[in-house]
Amino acid sequence: MKEKIFNFFNFNVKRKSEEIFENIFTNENIRIQRILSFGQVSPPDYWYDQDEDEWVLLLKGKAKLEFENEIITLHRGDSLLIPAHMKHRVAYTSKYFTTIWLAVFIKI
Repeated sequence: MKEKIFNFFNFNVKRKSEEIFENIFTNENIRIQRILSFGQVSPPDYWYDQDEDEWVLLLKGKAKLEFENEIITLHRGDSLLIPAHMKHRVAYTSKYFTTIWLAVFIKI
């Protein structure tokens, strides 16, 4: 059973120029990801508009998510549910240390 242990804080990153998305678990209704950010933000005119609900938990770092009418700052331990089709973008992630996200995508 020990081979199935996944530690969110153990990772070896060679290139920090790109955000890293790793699927931890997937099935037809749920996708669980670890996301590692190194200062990346969404492109200026790009908005996520997803077909699924997304629950995010910030495990390490600081981030800002921009919605059409507000910006929400997330600190370590903060979580947020983003309903399907709620347009959003990543406006900020920590540049000097890794931002670690747990993201759960749920299809209803």
